[in-house]
Amino acid sequence: MTPLTRKTFLMQAGGAAATAVFAANAGAAPSERVRHAILGCGGQGMQHLKIFSDLPDCDVVAVCDVDPERRAKALSGLPDGGRARAEADFRAVLDDPEIDSVSIVTPDHWHTPLSVMALQAGKHVYVEKPCTHTVAEGRMLLAAAHASGKCVQHGTQSRGSTGIKDGIAFLQSGALGTVRMAKAINHQFRGPIGREPDSAPPEGVDYDRWLGPAPARPFSKNRWHYNWHWYWDYGGGDMVNDGIHQVDVARWGLGVGLPHAVSASGGQLFYDDDHETPDTQVATFEYDGCYLLYEMRLWTKYPLEGHDNGVIFYGDNGILSIGRKGCEARFIDGERKEVGGTQDIGEHMRNFIACVKNDNPAGLAAPVAEGVASSTLCNLGNVATRVGKRIAYDDATGTCNEADADALLGYDYRDAYGLRQLQLLAG
Repeated sequence: MTPLTRKTFLMQAGGAAATAVFAANAGAAPSERVRHAILGCGGQGMQHLKIFSDLPDCDVVAVCDVDPERRAKALSGLPDGGRARAEADFRAVLDDPEIDSVSIVTPDHWHTPLSVMALQAGKHVYVEKPCTHTVAEGRMLLAAAHASGKCVQHGTQSRGSTGIKDGIAFLQSGALGTVRMAKAINHQFRGPIGREPDSAPPEGVDYDRWLGPAPARPFSKNRWHYNWHWYWDYGGGDMVNDGIHQVDVARWGLGVGLPHAVSASGGQLFYDDDHETPDTQVATFEYDGCYLLYEMRLWTKYPLEGHDNGVIFYGDNGILSIGRKGCEARFIDGERKEVGGTQDIGEHMRNFIACVKNDNPAGLAAPVAEGVASSTLCNLGNVATRVGKRIAYDDATGTCNEADADALLGYDYRDAYGLRQLQLLAG
């Protein structure tokens, strides 16, 4: 995706007014200890809380979630819960000038809006994957990041892991010869979710704030904790949830950006419940000189193919397999060679804190441009699946020149919490 300069964003966003937003909140880089906050206290949010609070140069000073039970659990999970506060409203965190950085670990539909607002408030941002819920949000997030000059780390943690970097370096050394194809494989068992009627939200939950930019719909337990992943309003199925890790590594190894065209198909061969997103999906991303394939099955367990989720690169001299157990090259003559290790999410977060302390976005392992590119691939894969045709995305215009596909590239934010104005501001 074409980067937008600070000047371009400021022109789009209203010149002097936008300059004032970012300049007034620029702040100074913390030099010794980073004061960090967690926005979203589900399973991944609790992992953020644990790792960031264990870092010797980072203090988790606030946690935020619309669910009071999760807020309480997050505080109890801190080494010294009395040093942190719990908030129900993200604005209380963003308005605090003493907070240096935030983790955004909310449902996907909040990732870009919260990232942009945090950047406008002068915060550095670690945003979980996918950093964008729609293709259109990529331009919005890139513009805000470039205008702010702050660190924006994407939660594709393989890029911060020495073991995976070693495997990619081996691949790019040419040891496998020319690599013309990579296959990103997401195969795992995710059980059915059944059917749940609409109901009242849990006591003490601000469900309207949870919805945020998304369309107003009644509460349902299946559109709530974690199961929101399987609804188009809030997530994009497992392609953007777990498959993005494999897609990102495949794109990284091939050294490619956005594809010329995408074709995909998917459906439900296993589920018969409230799921909207596929349980089975395949996609092909076309580039000059190579293809990136994605294959997803949510009804098979890891041992079926002898490895967990991972990526296989196909070269003239052999293949390279990168997964959670490490990186192995297998050559045509039968030789096998370990060429890297496993991923380490802690290493990724340590990289983020080091860059925040030095006010150094250039040092990030997974900078926002890479996060937007991989999120865009996955979002385009879902668009192609839903329209059932091969599509070609034009980054210069932000369109596919296909009416049905273009209609799925973005949506109008609901006019709540200033989000519609935020979307218009970013162009």
